[in-house]
Amino acid sequence: MQVSNNKQKKMKKRLFKIAIFSAALLTFNISCSDDFVDREFNQNIIQRPLESVDEVQTFVRGIYASMRSTNYYGCDYLAYGEVRSDEMFSNLKGGYFTTVQTYKMLSNDAYATDTWNKIYETVAKANIVVNTDVSGFAGAGAAEKAQYLQGQAYGLRAVAFFDLLKLYGQQFAETGNLGIVLPTKYDPTAKMPRATIAETEAQIDADFTKALSLMQQKAGYDNPSNKTDLSINGLKALMTRFYLYKKDYAKVRTLVDDIVNSKNYTIADAGSLKTTFSFEMNGAAGNSIFELAVGINSALATDSYGYILNVYGYNNLEVNEDAFNLFDENDARYSLFYNEPDEDTGEAIYYPYIGGKYTQDNGADNIKMIRIEEVILAGVEAELNGGSPAKALAYYNSIVTRRGLDTATAVSMDDLKTERLKELMGEGQRQWDLLRWGDKSFLPAGVDKRLLAFPIPRAETNVAGTLIVSNPGYDN
Repeated sequence: MQVSNNKQKKMKKRLFKIAIFSAALLTFNISCSDDFVDREFNQNIIQRPLESVDEVQTFVRGIYASMRSTNYYGCDYLAYGEVRSDEMFSNLKGGYFTTVQTYKMLSNDAYATDTWNKIYETVAKANIVVNTDVSGFAGAGAAEKAQYLQGQAYGLRAVAFFDLLKLYGQQFAETGNLGIVLPTKYDPTAKMPRATIAETEAQIDADFTKALSLMQQKAGYDNPSNKTDLSINGLKALMTRFYLYKKDYAKVRTLVDDIVNSKNYTIADAGSLKTTFSFEMNGAAGNSIFELAVGINSALATDSYGYILNVYGYNNLEVNEDAFNLFDENDARYSLFYNEPDEDTGEAIYYPYIGGKYTQDNGADNIKMIRIEEVILAGVEAELNGGSPAKALAYYNSIVTRRGLDTATAVSMDDLKTERLKELMGEGQRQWDLLRWGDKSFLPAGVDKRLLAFPIPRAETNVAGTLIVSNPGYDN
């Protein structure tokens, strides 16, 4: 079994076990019965229906908890988007991400297995919420609030399915038309085949559409100032990623317009750029649209993404020299690279580590899922593809001028691609940007393109009577 030296991940049987409460969830003030709190669901226990809006709220909190796991957005999923790209790489210290970066994974690889399990755990919790009949919930407004929460769950399930598709689907691997398994009800005993890529994309689109419909119908419960709950704007922002991938630029333009016109968010200026990512700004940064709450009680410590990135930690992820050299010293984002004073002159010397975005060595930073700058860059790309070049330029300048750079007189797709690299560096987006643009130049020479799709975990394909087909190219 291929396992990184430090992580010592444990392979698990596919029981789809879901613990309703972690220690972190207990920090939320949720009034539920003891039997509900203590309950644990696996393939031998049938989950009872949720019976109150508090229980639905608790399950939505549980979705967030699964998403902030080290195996998902807490670390690994972000790193996958970087170590397989042209902007960053793993120096392989401690064995971190060795099999991912070198394309030497096997079907029992810990990274592939643990991330699969954690994302499907996210899906399972969402399924319990969306399939609950909330119409009879007691209490004024209880059913309406529960429906809004179901909208959140549909949206989060769409994100999970999209993340699974990007990682395990065959759309970039030039090998077939298989997507992922699409469970839409909680049934851990069910055996399902992988859907096609087209079927998977249709399900993601349907989930996003349903989520937006439900949340807009119950918009009275929406609170965009609460960054750690998925809001309507947060949902729309996450949707821009999927519709960019689909090249549905008209839809992206509409979504970006809605978010920008809401005037709920401000682009970080040069002076405040560094603090917008800090622990002190958890849930309070003006440019943040949606975050996963972490904080001291749920801090990921040495397992956090920041600890992987930073010189105070494992110092594992480095910026490629060519990408590092794209930054002008007048660019405010240059300050996010690690620096220390020269012994002789006292002037700062900068090094290719982008840890300034993740500053807490205890891993207590909220996980910034999406911010207004990424949305505006999506707007630039969408306007350049069938929209208004003038609007694309205005969007583009709204960012670069706040980074201390000169106003541009024109913007091209090449400019947009470079700007996305500089603005979103280290945030787990680069591999997926390159692949949706059709750019596989980061793939090492001689590597089989089929390996762009992660292996389907052996624990899945070894189950008696399984309908799940493996991705080719592994275990040869």
